[in-house]
Amino acid sequence: MMTRRDFISVTAAAAAGTLLPRSAFAQNAPSHPQPKIPRWRGFNLTEMAGGRPRGPFRESDFEWMAGWGFNFARIPLSYWQWSSPKDWMTIRPDALKPLDQAVELGRQHGVHTCLGFHRIPGYCVNGRDLEPYQLFDSPRDSMQRALEAAVHHWRFFAERYKDIPNERLSFDLLNEPPFMADQSRYVEISKALIGAIRSVSPDRLIFANGADIGQTPVLGLIDEGIVQSSHDYQPKMITHYKAEWVPPSEFESLEKPAWPMVDKHGILWNKEKLRQVDITVWKPLTDRGAPVHVGEWGCNNLTPHDVCLAYMADAVSLWKEAGWGWSMWNLRGSFGIVDSGRADVAYEDFNGHKLDRKMLELILGG
Repeated sequence: MMTRRDFISVTAAAAAGTLLPRSAFAQNAPSHPQPKIPRWRGFNLTEMAGGRPRGPFRESDFEWMAGWGFNFARIPLSYWQWSSPKDWMTIRPDALKPLDQAVELGRQHGVHTCLGFHRIPGYCVNGRDLEPYQLFDSPRDSMQRALEAAVHHWRFFAERYKDIPNERLSFDLLNEPPFMADQSRYVEISKALIGAIRSVSPDRLIFANGADIGQTPVLGLIDEGIVQSSHDYQPKMITHYKAEWVPPSEFESLEKPAWPMVDKHGILWNKEKLRQVDITVWKPLTDRGAPVHVGEWGCNNLTPHDVCLAYMADAVSLWKEAGWGWSMWNLRGSFGIVDSGRADVAYEDFNGHKLDRKMLELILGG
């Protein structure tokens, strides 16, 4: 178990850069070299994203992805699966056996697995108030307690998976940090988590979500040698039409979607608007050689299918042009291509499941 003294040592070393190899400190060079990654494309597999297990990961998911030509599985995780908000510092290793199996399935089928904390001690984009202490926007002692626990969990993961090479496995620090006027706290958190991971696994490939629920690059992490993860759900009037978990204030319009579409402020959303919010905003990073990967994207199943496909065609063509990979939310489920529950799709029977063949073929082209 990590003590508070251990935690202070880790975070101080991370801030000073002393946990990184000496070779990374050439004069005028970044503290860690910018990673080079393939154009990974795939899906989020969500069996361990919630508070309770939803069954084991399915080998068929990995088989299907590989068979279609995809090579990336982002695995969002809730720490509630192996720990508890009542006792953050206790981790139940046996509860991670399903995750071990997912990583092994990735190896068997040639699919890279990226493990990310959808709920980390002190924060979740959904129900952050359920955490006993908060990572963001709280008294300093509360934030330190949460960060201590978050560091503990990532250090445990780094130790558990330290022998698996980057070609097969990466880590995604925390999912969709909140909207923020000042990124300094998020940079502080990220550097502490990166330091904890690299204290055990110095060369581990690491992703960090953009600020503002994945929409904004974080220049304060440019020298950390990580991938930044964009979450592209703009505009929500298309991607989350009638999604009850999204506050009405976040929708650009509540009208029935079309693509292109003018929102309630008179702004035209089309491919060029997507280029502005999905690509151009990240140029301060990409112009300096930092890689970007789209960690989440997709369309809710209440968005008309033809509108969804038109929007997706523009989105994936922009990422292809930029050379970015992506992982769709999700494979099976309301945002996915299998068993999505859309009322306006002529599904294809596929191994006892309902496959949206049109959507599959569209995204394969991107």
